[in-house]
Amino acid sequence: MKPKPLHPLLAATCNLVLLYLLYFLCRVIYVAEFWDIYAAGWSELDHWQLLLGAFRFDTAAICYTNIPYLLMALMPLSSRVRESNGWHTTTRILYIAINTIALWTNLADSVYSRYTGRRTTSSFFTEFASEGNLGDIFFTELAHHWYLLLIGIAFLIILAILYRPARPIANPTTHYLTLGLATLLFGFLSVVGIRGGLSYHRPLSLADANGYVNQAKEANIVLNTPFTLIRTTGKTTFTDPRYFTNEQLDKLYSPIHKGIIAPDKINNAQISKLNSKNVVILILESFGEEYWGFFNHSQGYTPFLDSLAAQSLTFSQSYANGRKSIDALPSILSGIPMFVEPFILTQYANNQVSSIASCLSEQGYRTSFFHGADNASMGFRSYALSAGFQDYFGMNEYCLDPRFHGMDDFDGTWAIWDEEFLQYFALTLDTISQPFLATLFTATSHHPFVIPERYRHSFPGGNLPIYRTIQYTDHALRQFFAAASQMPWYDSTLFVITADHTNIGERPEYQTDLGLFRVPILIFDPSGLLPRTTLHSVMQQIDIMPTLLGLLDYPCPYLSFGIDILSTPPSHTWAVSYTNGIYQYTTSNTLLLYNGQKAIGLYHLATDPLLKHNLIHSNSYQPHCRHLQSIIQSYMQRMINNQLVAPAPPVTAHKQ
Repeated sequence: MKPKPLHPLLAATCNLVLLYLLYFLCRVIYVAEFWDIYAAGWSELDHWQLLLGAFRFDTAAICYTNIPYLLMALMPLSSRVRESNGWHTTTRILYIAINTIALWTNLADSVYSRYTGRRTTSSFFTEFASEGNLGDIFFTELAHHWYLLLIGIAFLIILAILYRPARPIANPTTHYLTLGLATLLFGFLSVVGIRGGLSYHRPLSLADANGYVNQAKEANIVLNTPFTLIRTTGKTTFTDPRYFTNEQLDKLYSPIHKGIIAPDKINNAQISKLNSKNVVILILESFGEEYWGFFNHSQGYTPFLDSLAAQSLTFSQSYANGRKSIDALPSILSGIPMFVEPFILTQYANNQVSSIASCLSEQGYRTSFFHGADNASMGFRSYALSAGFQDYFGMNEYCLDPRFHGMDDFDGTWAIWDEEFLQYFALTLDTISQPFLATLFTATSHHPFVIPERYRHSFPGGNLPIYRTIQYTDHALRQFFAAASQMPWYDSTLFVITADHTNIGERPEYQTDLGLFRVPILIFDPSGLLPRTTLHSVMQQIDIMPTLLGLLDYPCPYLSFGIDILSTPPSHTWAVSYTNGIYQYTTSNTLLLYNGQKAIGLYHLATDPLLKHNLIHSNSYQPHCRHLQSIIQSYMQRMINNQLVAPAPPVTAHKQ
């Protein structure tokens, strides 16, 4: 039974109201999918504020996406055109098609957001542009979340059945007057809706969602995916906030390191023995701290790595600077954190950058990057080469090695299995002249979390599917270190082990805005020259490059937004991150949240690890706020002006 045609103005209104109801259902589904993350703070939310924020962002998304439909539905054209079957059919199909896509993107983020910590932005399409396995991943997730497919189909059917067509307006004068006024009215309301209301002086931004919730991660509830995709498409990523004059900024903070700063934790005799060490950096896919027994004083899923951590230099608090794999490479290798959007995906990606590879290449190191995926995957090869790595070893090179089984060792989705690729890594290092710098990025513990069939009964896992892959990669690392320890370069090598980002979890302390960035960072020295202890310092990924260059007695100026952790008192260490429009600045005792214009949150970590008590009114955050502002401004200016390398030292003229 077809719905009865209505006056064009009323028909358009009914069709838009239907969209509000479906957007609301998408939000209910989203919260249900992430209830383990939002449950702890749900009772403390102002639910009316939450609904108001959701209404504003849904209004903006509906206005953005339905401009074509509204123009078709309300334009004051002649009756002969507007009443034709072709015009009505086109208008109906346009409404159903556009809004089905919008609703399906919302449903898709009910899965994808778990791995990124935020609603999807336009950078997604750049990030995965070279991946050929997205279809396999999509259908795997579809099998796991089949009910979302049924809901998506139900939404399509609802839109088709409940769409209200417009009836003719008999009087020609009334026809043109009514439709003209309706077009103006909906045009005005659309502008107001996109801006978030009459009181907003600019269009809504992603950061505005934080005004309706208590924690940055909860902003995802207020937002919707069509909005985040539209508002991040074609936007300039970085702008200079101008918090300080350039003279003030130079006094407050500079990312330029002068080189040759001997760590005060290690004596000079030890430094002289460390400065010619090889360096191996192991970046472990999704190995958040939550999975490690060592960092939680409990039984975890990493027995080998726990034993290695007990023999390493570790840190009481250590953090990632982003939530994606492509955030990790600039952070770990170049000391560049993720602010606003992943650096690799911005218009500034071709800026000249320094890295630990380019610095050590100048000192005679052979530098190489290893990743078992297709050589075009994730843009890793492009970044590694632009950052100064001399050699890249990926799936292509692995398959040329007759000692292994080529694509028979492919996991079917992403890359060569970790165990085989780590053995390839060890054997290849044995052919590289010393000193060398080698970085390896593992892959098996990536979604969809599968392990080789031969280990199906070897690793029991736990409540989450990632646990078995964590156990498998831990086993693969045990085999790697067993092989490497028999090689002549082993005792002359510093091993740095960290993760690219966190992943799904269970423990509430790792589900907070700060906990979602907790990754391990450890430095293992087989020779025993480095102390095997835990320092009560805040360590972050962008500190890895300056800390290693300090250990290696690197003599030249270089740029890194991090610090040499071993030459900095624990009370002066800090970490920065960015999530859903909010900058996070962490010290050993406090977490400061800053929205780019003002501080909005202050938490005492020792007494409030779940971040339930906002102390922002205590007014004790100004020094932290100024330091964070100086980091942000320096970052933005240097990105915009292509100043991500240290200036060359002046040439001194010598008298003859």
